[in-house]
Order: sequence, then C-alpha cells, then structure tokens
Amino acid sequence: MRIGQGFDVHAFAKDRPLIIGGLSIPYEYGLKGHSDADVLLHAIADACLGAIGEGDIGRHFPDTDPVHAGADSANILEEVFVLAENKGYTLVNLDATIIAQKPKMVSYILPMRERIAKLFRADLSQVNVKATTSERLGFAGREEGIAAMAVILLESK
Repeated sequence: MRIGQGFDVHAFAKDRPLIIGGLSIPYEYGLKGHSDADVLLHAIADACLGAIGEGDIGRHFPDTDPVHAGADSANILEEVFVLAENKGYTLVNLDATIIAQKPKMVSYILPMRERIAKLFRADLSQVNVKATTSERLGFAGREEGIAAMAVILLESK
C-alpha cells in the first residue's frame, strides 16, 4: 500500500472558465494557470504521483512547456494514473477537499466524484470529494482564489 497527498492553489482570473473536478462551473471568474487550472485534479494528480514516488505534476507537465498551455487537467490526471498502473498500482480510495468561499460547490460534488471515478476506472465509492470555506480567512476567504487538497491510497496489484 502507498499513500500520497497533494495540494494546489490558483488565483481567480477574469475571462477564463472555472474548471474544477473536470467540470465547467458557472461563475464570474475562472482560475489563472498554464493549463485549465483545475485545482482539484491537480491536487489529486500530485497525490497520485507522491504515492508512487514520482515527484509532482510540475516535473511531468512543466508550466514552461508550451505543449501544456491550456491543457485539460483530466488528461493530465489520466496520464498520471496510467503511470501508476504501469508501476503496478491500483486505486484503493481517494479523499479530496476543495477550499473556496465562492462559488458554492454542493451541487457539483456528485458529478465531480463521478468524473474522477471514471478517470480512475474505479467505483464511485472509492472517490470522495467535499468542499469547505475558510470562514472568510486567508486568500480563499477573501475570494482571491481556490485551493484543493487530496490524499490517495494505492495498492500493488
């Protein structure tokens, strides 16, 4: 069994779509980033890479490489999980938290879980996503951006 944890944060940006958990969420701002800036999928990818001892997404998908400009983070997560599978690992479970004052995530949680479970070719029960505010404290509380953290458990096949 291997455990990994991941964390990511992105500032809000005008004139960009808000993509979280592989979903487009209607909101006045998107997130600033080299790729689609999906803070949740980035945290999950980092957790997965950590569990298999392969660094982080910056090492595998550097923001200095124009190939990754505007990349769909679902594709990034799929590539990361294929790397884990090629090393002989399968998903036991993952648990992730989105930290955002706004927008409210409650109606998007189940579709996010379904999307992530599909990317991992896993059962919905193996994927948990939740959201919280930071009680108006810090950058998330001031509505300057969104953060996410994830923990993942993989086991050798």
